[in-house]
Amino acid sequence: MSDSLFRKKSIEKIVADSEAGLSDGHGDGGLRKVLGVRDLTFMGIAAVIGAGIFSTIGTAAFNGGPGIVFLFMITAVTCGFSALCYAEFASRVPIAGSAYTYAYVSFGELVAWIIGWALILEYAIGNIVVAISWSGYFNNLLEGFHIGLPGWLATNAGNAQVGYDEAVKALASGQTIETLTKNAKMGYDAILHAPVIAGWKMIINLPALIIVFLITILAYIGIKESKKSTNFMVIFKICVIIFVIIIGFFYVDTKNWDPFLPNGFGGVLAGVSAVFYAYIGFDAISTTAEECKNPQRDLPRGMIYSLLICTVLYILIALVLTGMVHYSELKVDDPLAYVFEKLHLNKIGYLISVSAVVATTSVLLVFQLGQPRIWMSMSRDGLLPKRFAKVHPKFHTPSFATIVTGFMVGIPALFVSSGTVTDLTSIGTLFAFVLVCFGVLVLPKVTKTKGGGAFQLPYINGKYFIPLVVGITAFLFRGRIVDAFFNFSSEGYQEFLFLVFMLISIVTAVKSFINSYSVIPVIGALSCLYLMIEIPAISWLWFFAWMGLGLVIYFLYGRKQSKLAAE
Repeated sequence: MSDSLFRKKSIEKIVADSEAGLSDGHGDGGLRKVLGVRDLTFMGIAAVIGAGIFSTIGTAAFNGGPGIVFLFMITAVTCGFSALCYAEFASRVPIAGSAYTYAYVSFGELVAWIIGWALILEYAIGNIVVAISWSGYFNNLLEGFHIGLPGWLATNAGNAQVGYDEAVKALASGQTIETLTKNAKMGYDAILHAPVIAGWKMIINLPALIIVFLITILAYIGIKESKKSTNFMVIFKICVIIFVIIIGFFYVDTKNWDPFLPNGFGGVLAGVSAVFYAYIGFDAISTTAEECKNPQRDLPRGMIYSLLICTVLYILIALVLTGMVHYSELKVDDPLAYVFEKLHLNKIGYLISVSAVVATTSVLLVFQLGQPRIWMSMSRDGLLPKRFAKVHPKFHTPSFATIVTGFMVGIPALFVSSGTVTDLTSIGTLFAFVLVCFGVLVLPKVTKTKGGGAFQLPYINGKYFIPLVVGITAFLFRGRIVDAFFNFSSEGYQEFLFLVFMLISIVTAVKSFINSYSVIPVIGALSCLYLMIEIPAISWLWFFAWMGLGLVIYFLYGRKQSKLAAE
């Protein structure tokens, strides 16, 4: 019996078990293999083109101005490096589990548990944000038919309080109800008119709960039905986005692009969480590996195609958005609809609202498909109770895990405010990307898999290049490195994180010189680490609290029940 915290799964055994129909197989009670390249590409687009392009892009543009396009490029390159690493893993380890399974074969069980637990946070929190965003767009549509829900039924206590405080200040300064922002009006209405039950104002986000419930049913029924729904929604929203870009191009005023970097590059980086949040969906594709017809060939293509398409669309939307109005006006929940309504193109604004509802629905669906498969993979390995690995005999989906995911997303979406959850999602995703990129470096050099068409990450010798890049970075930021040694206050946590980043970079540069590491995975990992510096401190505290809970569960249950413990 192995007691090591870093006991690893063998790629050969995983593939052999999968092909033999053992535990990870595709027998009559297993998962259905119905996904091709087009389906995977559409799933990636479905997950990436969602709340980011319809909501968080406004906050990012407000901070960075038109120069936000540079952040989209940087993030796309970072995600591109990670996607290539994901692609090799997905090709060589073609089973469900995403970064969790990849970490299991690269770093061992403890690291796999940590990343699996982080992915559960990423998908759950991410979908809570999307559900809340969906609720806002849906309420906008209802208002178009003059049947808007009362504020206490279409928001939550946290957001309502923020809106109420904003309204009180505005009214005290002499403004009228009619001049308040949409969020302030809803918060004010919710606080004033919410029914009181047992001394508690009943303020809930009912549409968010309903959409999570409906999406959970669809994910429960089957992957084929989910695939058809996703493909339809993706085609619709891409058509709308292209239409918006074309129409918006004729209303661009280049004066709005001056200055292009109003707050410098620091302002651009302030939008890291918002922009990166827009990109996190492509890794969800890897959780469907067991439902792919040819995962070795199709998964890598689906990831890369979806990332390229989404990056082009994001850059074009950012340029059109900041060209149509001044960047300082874009700190709103629905920037695309706002811009067209401001230019009195109300019909287009309404079409955007419809597309936003469809887009966020597709994101919810992909993420609700992804998280149960993480639960399922961890359960198969013995780290979670067996019920999480149960596959429905008729629908061929991880039934119990899907239901748990529905409750885990739906109940918080009913009550909690978005707050720092976007940042929490970004931490979990970046953490997964870092481990996947570094994990490629420790994979066995040669692994024989059946089926052919396996993707191999292009090898670029980084023996001299990586130390050179790290050395130049250290020289350029030498002042910041010195400051980090003397700044350990809560306000200076980013400087401390930068110091940690540089130490990891230096160690990686030395090992690259010794072992001739490939450039792509190393640069991908270091880029993700750098982006993590920009995450707010409060989000890190919540993340470590979640990790602490996960480690308690692992040492009390998972470590003892692990299948590797009996080998």
